Amino acid sequence: MPVDSLLINSFAIIIGFILLIWSADRFIFGAAAAARNMNISPLIIGLTIVGFGTSAPEMMVAAFASLDGSPAMAIGNALGSNITNITLVLGTTALIVPLNVHSGILKKELPLLIIATLLTLALLADGALGLLDGALLFGGLVVVMWWITRTALNERVHDALDDEFDDEIPRGVPMPKAIFWLVTGLILLIASSKILVWGAVNIATSMGISELVIGLTIIAIGTSLPELAATVVGALKKEHDIAIGNIVGSNLFNTLGVLAVPGLLAPAPLAKGVLERDFPVTFILTIALFVIAYGFRQPGRITRVEGGLLLGAFFAYQTLLYFTA
Repeated sequence: MPVDSLLINSFAIIIGFILLIWSADRFIFGAAAAARNMNISPLIIGLTIVGFGTSAPEMMVAAFASLDGSPAMAIGNALGSNITNITLVLGTTALIVPLNVHSGILKKELPLLIIATLLTLALLADGALGLLDGALLFGGLVVVMWWITRTALNERVHDALDDEFDDEIPRGVPMPKAIFWLVTGLILLIASSKILVWGAVNIATSMGISELVIGLTIIAIGTSLPELAATVVGALKKEHDIAIGNIVGSNLFNTLGVLAVPGLLAPAPLAKGVLERDFPVTFILTIALFVIAYGFRQPGRITRVEGGLLLGAFFAYQTLLYFTA
């Protein structure tokens, strides 16, 4: 690749990431403020709107990658983001502040994430992500959102997430301002995703790097930066349930929502390595997250030692990619 083309495409990726992260934050701000103005429960806003918003970058990137004929990049982004969230994001956060789990709703979401992962494995076992697979995954997301909303509405015992979400969701934002940021954030999400995918596809094509690997690494890490920032900030503010809830919610959306996108828009056989390497890693890490965060006889806790092991797993996976891809 000529140097000038490399610089242009690298600049497109950097600008795309910056706009993507900022626009996702503005989109969540506007949507959450508008929902607050409509007297929707902070718990429901946090579990649904904020949860969707943190995965909006992955979903937009998956859509444009699929429409541009690069479904492998979209699949790599979904799986890579899940791996990055558990290893890099939670690992880094737990090293800074050990995390405790008190939320009953969060403890219900953890096994739900395992079920969603098993469903995805069953659908991908034939070596392809087809239209029916995408429809079933998206249907699973709708069911999960219904279940989460119903659980939040029927929760009779005060949940630890209530106060944490109530403190974080913006108050007193005029509705016109909330709508402005909602729409502006959505428009910039679309534009920045297109710029990012354009630069990433060009670099992958010209340098002979697999689109799957680009999705698993550069794009996955970049689109997980909002989760890293939100999780660390939440932990420092002693909002541990939000910190872990960001990861669990994001991974649920990635597994059911983001993976549904390439199936619906660009059905295709899976790239080599997805079933043999990347999905098994995702599944093992999801089980590990459940074991250390659930807390079977006491509140769940992710210690600094476990955080260090998770962070080590991130670098081990990057090394595995280097030698196998």
